[in-house]
Amino acid sequence: MPVILQGIVTILIGVGGCVAYFYLSNLVLDRFIFPAKGEQAGRNINRANAVRPWLFLFPAVFVLGLYLVYPVIGSFIRSLYGREAGDFVGFGNYISLFGSPDFQTAFWNNVLWAVFVPAASTFFGLLAAQLTDKLSWGNIAKSLIFMPMAISFVGASLIWKFLYANDADIGLINAVRDMLGFSDPIDPLQIPFWNNFFLMIILVWIQTGFAMVILSAALRGIPEETIEAAILDGANPFQLFFKIKVPQIMPTIVVVWTTITVLVLKVFDIVYTMTGGNFGTEILPSYMMDFMFRDDGRATAIAFVIMIVVLPVMVWNIVQARKEVR
Repeated sequence: MPVILQGIVTILIGVGGCVAYFYLSNLVLDRFIFPAKGEQAGRNINRANAVRPWLFLFPAVFVLGLYLVYPVIGSFIRSLYGREAGDFVGFGNYISLFGSPDFQTAFWNNVLWAVFVPAASTFFGLLAAQLTDKLSWGNIAKSLIFMPMAISFVGASLIWKFLYANDADIGLINAVRDMLGFSDPIDPLQIPFWNNFFLMIILVWIQTGFAMVILSAALRGIPEETIEAAILDGANPFQLFFKIKVPQIMPTIVVVWTTITVLVLKVFDIVYTMTGGNFGTEILPSYMMDFMFRDDGRATAIAFVIMIVVLPVMVWNIVQARKEVR
């Protein structure tokens, strides 16, 4: 069957199945389970109305349970076994991981990513949002800054791999070094510790556009009265920005920060494409891939650790998003 036809059939089955489910479930509820007849008609109507919302929630709850809760429970159980499915080791995989220097390196690299990338992306996004709003060609500038968001992580990594190339004719860093009189080229991706920042810059470059768009909308939502009052009180541009505008959009800044943090904790493509986790750049997702096909139990344990690390940030993000809506 052609791919287009498969897509059409899938849409028809999906939409038709949803319509049929809601129609039939309400029909059964109203006619057979709680029929609005006889002396119990009023009570049955109330009972049916109390049950009806759960009929609408059931498909979503079922899908979440099937594709989220069940895999989480199954992954945790699998993480308690060794390489072979019947080799029960309890928390041995976790003890082995936390005692491994490679895991510790990957964990602290992830912490470094989670601190630097959201902070830098939010800062540059806020700066770009403020500056582009003051330019006549601000929309063009925003389009250029947002453009990296349309590039995949692998594509962005390949672009930056040329910039970091160990060749003065290709690599930007080595070209600058050559202009300054340094004859020996270097490979930025093999410099211990600092190579992690060279990789982080790629994600900052991508996520700055996202932060700029969200924060630009927040800045435009600031009441003009507060800005005019601050100007009349003699506030200079820096005071106006940091003491008037930033406090009013702080909930949005927190949401952007936490959203990027969740993304950072799951990033894999950039490290795998640029260094493969070598030269001290290993992070938890790439470290997990090292065990994926040779030690399924330990790989699952790493995946569970990543989920535990991401979970508090996601909960915090949801809480802040709800506050923003209110």
